[in-house]
Amino acid sequence: METLDGNALAGLLEEIFGEDMTGVIITCRACQASAAIAETVVYPRLPGAVARCRSCTAILIAITQVRGIYCVDTLGFDTRQPA
Repeated sequence: METLDGNALAGLLEEIFGEDMTGVIITCRACQASAAIAETVVYPRLPGAVARCRSCTAILIAITQVRGIYCVDTLGFDTRQPA
């Protein structure tokens, strides 16, 4: 399966949140590794986009669209801070 880095989510995250989110530092709940969203591993061709932790492969962010509304699951990380 094709993977990309977190920069692949730049346009989608900006559309949802109104700003560039790729520099935001997040901490994986599973392994406590911290990294910018740009450093995650993205699977773009699922029924939505999934960003996984580069250290342990836990799901950090899942984004899908249902009837024109974005659904964003961010339960995979604990914190976010501007880079």
